[in-house]
Amino acid sequence: MTDAFNVAFRIPNLFRRMFAEGAFSQAFIPVLAATHAREGHAATQALVDKVASVMTWVLLLVCALGVVAAPLMVWAMASGLQQNPRGFEAAVFMTRFMFPYIGCMSLVALASGVLNTYRRFAVPAATPVLLNLCTITAAWGLAPQLQARGIEPIFAMAVGVMAGGMLQLAVQIPALRAIGVVPRLAWTWDGLRSSWKDSGTQNILRLMAPALLGVSVAQISLLINTQIASHLRPGSVSWLSYADRLMEFPTAMLGVALGVVLMPQLSAARASGNDQEYSDLLDWGLRIVVLLAMPCAVALLVFGEPLVAVLFHYRAFTDFDVHQTALALTGWGIGLLGLVAIKVLAPGYYAKQDTTTPVRIAVAVLVLTQVLNWFLVPLMAHAALSLSIGMGALVNAGWLLLGLRRQGSYVARTGWGLFALRVVAGCAALAAYLWWASTAVEWLRMAPMARMGALLVVVAGGAVCYLAVVRVLGLDLREFLRRDSAEK
Repeated sequence: MTDAFNVAFRIPNLFRRMFAEGAFSQAFIPVLAATHAREGHAATQALVDKVASVMTWVLLLVCALGVVAAPLMVWAMASGLQQNPRGFEAAVFMTRFMFPYIGCMSLVALASGVLNTYRRFAVPAATPVLLNLCTITAAWGLAPQLQARGIEPIFAMAVGVMAGGMLQLAVQIPALRAIGVVPRLAWTWDGLRSSWKDSGTQNILRLMAPALLGVSVAQISLLINTQIASHLRPGSVSWLSYADRLMEFPTAMLGVALGVVLMPQLSAARASGNDQEYSDLLDWGLRIVVLLAMPCAVALLVFGEPLVAVLFHYRAFTDFDVHQTALALTGWGIGLLGLVAIKVLAPGYYAKQDTTTPVRIAVAVLVLTQVLNWFLVPLMAHAALSLSIGMGALVNAGWLLLGLRRQGSYVARTGWGLFALRVVAGCAALAAYLWWASTAVEWLRMAPMARMGALLVVVAGGAVCYLAVVRVLGLDLREFLRRDSAEK
């Protein structure tokens, strides 16, 4: 049933990442930032009104179609669930219930793009917490009540997702009102047709086409991997999902956050013709990625099993589940640097309104990923699926970086060699420390509160170890806080 929920939740998430946070944001934010920089507030408001009107009507249609086509989408995502008809039916029901989530999150993406363009980052950054709070509340409070009434308790998670989506959308309205850019929707046919034909809307749609293909490639890879996992041992989809949660933590904290901050600033720099600021912003972002993503990758590789044990090893989650999830986590650890770097490098292209180059790279990486799956899945089962994506991400990031360098768009500032050596030395010390901590403590046998406390001590000690080594070797961490280039 957990596999069924994870499949059902991935379906609206797949569309959300393709349209809302993917192709739409990559096309909308550069156009919005350029409009705001060149034409001012009134033109920005007009563009937001027209885009929001078109998006709202399209989303109503898409959500209706999604509810009807739920059985087909579940089959396309995870036909292996048909081995257990009860699980397949549950996935279809939850897909229908949660599919309107894409509508909420698409409008949230629009609001976040506007707020980020106006340099209001707090609300968009804090919004995802509301989904977490709603799903936690549903699992903790609603699931037992459903079970007591003979209803499948996993359905509570679907309720939590929808409540989280609606709450995330609701909190955008006061934030938009504060900057005076609340969308005014067109509810008549003439108004909708005028919004559709607007030059700004058409420019966004033109940019979305290749961007949609590029984002779709990544989601197609996820779809294929979920399909493969559904035919492996029961629990494979869930093991991958739990490992994915741990991978998403540093990816969201570093990659997504940096991408959100950099995109409007890179777009503004390109719109004003300031090539030096554009390059310096990319350089600052990449140094932050290396400084913080590499120790996170070390932690996932060396300390994965204790992390999984502390977070998930309760009740029905057995020692075997811990081990299988940790295996999946290893693949994410190998590719984490690439996964985070892509969030900084891809906006470098989108800010120039070049959505074609990342698409070509993504298509090639998709082929590489599936070739790796062909060879590795028979040997490593579900763990191969995360490993192939991780290795593909490294290739993708390297390719994007090489392209920016060849174009002359990004010129690395001096000092990268010494900086990298300091980071590597810090990571080596961290790896030794975490390896000792993983073997010195019986993580699977400890009482829950004891191992939570032990994890806090180990994580704090690891942070001190890493930062102390890079500081002793001469790295001044304060230079990353000043963001001189970003503040120009």
